[in-house]
Amino acid sequence: MPEAALEFADEPPEEQAARIAALNDRYRHHGATAVLDGALKDPQAGRLTLVSSFGAESVVLLHLVSIIDNRTPVLFIDTQMLFPETLVYQSEVAERLGLQNVRIIRAADEALSREDPDGTLHQFDTDACCDLRKTRPLQRALSEYDGWITGRKRFQGSTRSTLEFFEADGPNRIKVNPLAHWAPDDVRAYMEENRLPKHPLVAKGYPSIGCAPCTSPVAPGEDPRAGRWRGSDKTECGIHIVDGKVVRTGVNA
Repeated sequence: MPEAALEFADEPPEEQAARIAALNDRYRHHGATAVLDGALKDPQAGRLTLVSSFGAESVVLLHLVSIIDNRTPVLFIDTQMLFPETLVYQSEVAERLGLQNVRIIRAADEALSREDPDGTLHQFDTDACCDLRKTRPLQRALSEYDGWITGRKRFQGSTRSTLEFFEADGPNRIKVNPLAHWAPDDVRAYMEENRLPKHPLVAKGYPSIGCAPCTSPVAPGEDPRAGRWRGSDKTECGIHIVDGKVVRTGVNA
């Protein structure tokens, strides 16, 4: 594990809370680009990585990172159940933006063989499947970092309505949310102004894109995340945890 990742490993909760509060005060009136640029350089943020699904809106944050520092580590979780279009899009976007440090992470082969040998786990236990293919691989990868950059935004649900630029992610890690205050129109405008490529499935009715077996098109007027795990009360894969609990947002919350 890199030495930098140990900087806040033994930080008491009250000191972590004070550090996060200081970061939010420091960048409170900054825009997304300044927050991201500052976070990547600020010693109080530690060693950061961007976690990206290369989904419907991911290219915005990827583009910002490519401008500020294209050597920033980017973690892409290949669940091995993604749409073929997502895999092609991931490769094309990384090349077009000149991202120099994209790391593709997957579940361990032995874990897949033991827990989902025939690839049907998602049919009867979606939480277990997400945990196996997404949450655990990500947690292992994040053990090398003091924090991670996300594309979460306040408009995405009631549990995110007060989202700050910096927040705790367990006792020894933070999350950075540069786009926290962006509205849907901001995302669209940024993509258009910078001529960024759209995920090909967006035009086919997929405003939120996850694994192929658990993602369906969304009808006009539906919540953008209505197509994720349709018919169940599940709306999050489990990588966003607050106080040890999965944060559920959107139409099925």
